[in-house]
Amino acid sequence: MKAFGLVFTFFILLFIFAKWGPAINFNTTMHAVNEPFVVSGEGKVSVTPDIAKITVGIQQSGNSLKLVQNDVNAKSKNLTDAIKKLGIAESDIKTTSYNVYPQYDYTNPNSKITGYQVSTDYEITIKDFDKVNDVIVAATTSGANIVGNVNFEVNDKTHEQKLQEAREIAVKEAKEKAEGLAKSAGITLGKIINISENQNGQIRPVMLDKMSAEGSAPTAPNIQPGTTDINVVVSLSYEVR
Repeated sequence: MKAFGLVFTFFILLFIFAKWGPAINFNTTMHAVNEPFVVSGEGKVSVTPDIAKITVGIQQSGNSLKLVQNDVNAKSKNLTDAIKKLGIAESDIKTTSYNVYPQYDYTNPNSKITGYQVSTDYEITIKDFDKVNDVIVAATTSGANIVGNVNFEVNDKTHEQKLQEAREIAVKEAKEKAEGLAKSAGITLGKIINISENQNGQIRPVMLDKMSAEGSAPTAPNIQPGTTDINVVVSLSYEVR
């Protein structure tokens, strides 16, 4: 009974201390034995894009499929010829789609075909930014009645150079962080046993609405590429001595 009384008294005192006693800070940083010490660093480099890709298209409807196709084909030739005259290589003008859609009269019980819609889309790669606005105007005045996105990209060589710069910044930041944390924690770091990276290139597209090639000549849009950020996060894993 005496032992029972001691245990009972202990739990009563523990309850009182937990409820009204001073708060105890349990926030600690733990590092298991033989577990690597992992730190991360971020590198970001801004670069001006040097390639633009524009999507343009031609869409026509009519009662006769043959007449609509002939109209689209004629406008397509005018469009590609006009763009080539601006110095855009034929290899940089790519047909991305060609579609034929029957149009039905759904008020008719037999769903009779009343006409056809034909559309074709092109992706135009422009390596001289001074020609971006000219290409859009030339496309719309020569038959294109749909203009989609203008996407800005960086050529492979420049992208790799800037990516390497971002890596170096990220690794430097990670190493400085590791040295500072190790010094504060009083631990000794060994060699790097693992490294990994995560890339995230932020490319900002320009959105354009559908444009009509009919009527008055379209006003040349003012398109600026701005800059894009190449982000790299590098994680370093160290041995702990």
